[in-house]
Amino acid sequence: MTKRERLAKRRAALGFTQESFARSIGVELSTAGRWERGTQDPQPWMRPTIAKALEVSTEELDVLLAATPLPAAPIEPPVTMGPEVAEHVRQSQAEWLRIRRAEGVRGRELAELAAWLYPASQRAPGGHVLTGPGWLLDQPVELDSVRLSFSDAGYPVARLGPLDHVLPLTARGNRYAGYGRAVRDLVRPRLLENRLSYRLVGVSHQDGLALTFATTTFFEVFDVKECLAHEFKAAWLAAGGSVPAWSALPLRSALGDPFDPLRLLMSPGISTLTIRRDRRGEHRFMMHQRDGRAVADGGGLCTVMPSGEFQPSSVAAVDVRNDFSLWRNIMREYSEEFLGNPEHDGAGASSIDYAGQEPFRSFERARAEGRFRLWHYGLVMDPLTLGASQRTVAVVDDEVFDRLFTGLVTTNDEGHVVGEGGRTDMPFTDDAIDRLEPRISASSLTLLRMAWRDRRFLLN
Repeated sequence: MTKRERLAKRRAALGFTQESFARSIGVELSTAGRWERGTQDPQPWMRPTIAKALEVSTEELDVLLAATPLPAAPIEPPVTMGPEVAEHVRQSQAEWLRIRRAEGVRGRELAELAAWLYPASQRAPGGHVLTGPGWLLDQPVELDSVRLSFSDAGYPVARLGPLDHVLPLTARGNRYAGYGRAVRDLVRPRLLENRLSYRLVGVSHQDGLALTFATTTFFEVFDVKECLAHEFKAAWLAAGGSVPAWSALPLRSALGDPFDPLRLLMSPGISTLTIRRDRRGEHRFMMHQRDGRAVADGGGLCTVMPSGEFQPSSVAAVDVRNDFSLWRNIMREYSEEFLGNPEHDGAGASSIDYAGQEPFRSFERARAEGRFRLWHYGLVMDPLTLGASQRTVAVVDDEVFDRLFTGLVTTNDEGHVVGEGGRTDMPFTDDAIDRLEPRISASSLTLLRMAWRDRRFLLN
């Protein structure tokens, strides 16, 4: 067996086709093909990402890529599953899906119940979400005043404890290795792709908000968040719809401080409330309803838009650095969610030219003219998943908004725009927020309430 055959065998054993494996780590199909044919070696900086996707250590990856042939392994007889084992698998998967799809899961009910586990000092205004010390600002600051730094240091990943109680059995009768793979096989959302993401490793509020990032992957963070959520859902059902006791939440209990990014893996995405500033004072805002058939989490809820992961457009080192910007990440989300452009996933031949490529050039010009203003409120945490996110606000002058988003799409891969009175937006009023409140995710509701409180400051 050659080195490339071992690599291909490991990839196939995890259920990846060559195409889906290439997509999961953000490379071209042809690149993955060259790796397996032995005509090209992965770059050194790519190896940690490949190892994570293949669920091996970097040392084990070296073995998969080693040139020394291995003796042929004995041929194992095909697995024969008796009826008792098959029924056990069926029951395990059915119970896992029952918990994941339990009534009330798609609303804010569970998130707000989970918030009751934590003291009032750790809850944001309104009590819908959590926030750590210095995470949430008393008043929004200009986006560029938030200082970002990138660290190449290796940060260990604290693993959750035993996961058997939150993972189902595979068709072969063994336990799933990760929550994301179970979602892929049993839920089958249209959109579930592993991508390189920026990992939060430090928060400082001395002399303004400063955030330090390294890298992780979407699946690595997704698995942590969904395991914590699944555990809470199961305990909630067992408690008859009451807030469960900490003793029923071993994974959550073992974490201790949920705001320590070196103990809890965090990749805080960016959600932006977009306000169309009207000269006559009839300001409006954008909302988006996520399609539960397309997305792996948050289906059926309304969120501010655009919202997305904080991640580079590809795993290429030049893109990891070029895209390390809150503004550039937000621009890419506007391009995708508002204008319906294909996801900027690094499939192009070169890095994104934010200064010269549309629509980014027009976004940059509007911002330089002071007609596309952005504010940052800091970070909040979803109580159910303990997923951190950044809360931002964009205020765009009406004529600039209409020009930039003349091609606004009402539906996209993740859901559809929520409007009122035949429009594709909502009036920015206290009444409109009140009427939408039952449908809004906890973190989006918190942002909307803060923006309404600070409307005179934001709208100037």
